[in-house]
Amino acid sequence: MSFAIVKINVNEKLYLRDPEQTQLGKKIINQSIRLIDELGFEAFTFKKLANRIDSTEASIYRYFTNKHNLLVYLVSWYWGWLEYQIDYQTHNVEDSKRCLQIAIKIISEAIHSDSSLPYINEAALHRIVVSESSKAYYTKNVDSENTDGFFRSYKSLCAKISDLILSVKTNYPYAHALSSTLLESAHQQVYFAQHLPSLTEVRLQDKNHDKLIAYLEHLAFTQLSLA
Repeated sequence: MSFAIVKINVNEKLYLRDPEQTQLGKKIINQSIRLIDELGFEAFTFKKLANRIDSTEASIYRYFTNKHNLLVYLVSWYWGWLEYQIDYQTHNVEDSKRCLQIAIKIISEAIHSDSSLPYINEAALHRIVVSESSKAYYTKNVDSENTDGFFRSYKSLCAKISDLILSVKTNYPYAHALSSTLLESAHQQVYFAQHLPSLTEVRLQDKNHDKLIAYLEHLAFTQLSLA
């Protein structure tokens, strides 16, 4: 599906200079996604990124204070992109159950590359989110970073799905808990299916995530029917 060119808003405290405003900044984003996807976040360094983009570490530090902030920027962009897709695909859909099903499908499927955003490899970014996104907030500084709004995009996406849950069942008492559970499960179950398959019945075939979608729908609508 093709989407109109859109600006995904990311918290300004995550960067020193907006990378989307310059060619070097876009190159940093593009190649950091590719490099983290190849090496993993632990092995990724600004020195390796500088070598990849034929620049200097100092030039990268003009955009990001450290690689943690860069990771939070990338996953925040991803959460914002998912929220945009949910808004786009549920626009003018009146059936509340169908809207929640659309949202579940969007958070479950790997994003395919979109020509309107050539410097973002969405497929690679999805793999990073599956493997690395928890490292954005499982840190000692999570409380202060939360105060600074580092996780605003994630909370906004969670609130969006929570609203869809409440539109299905207005008196459901755990809408945010169910929303965050669906979001975490959407990526945790992919990771388990790929690396620890004895922990899940979900099986993935190439880019087909139908079994994951079926599991998340079962989780959501069973909870809503029992409440």
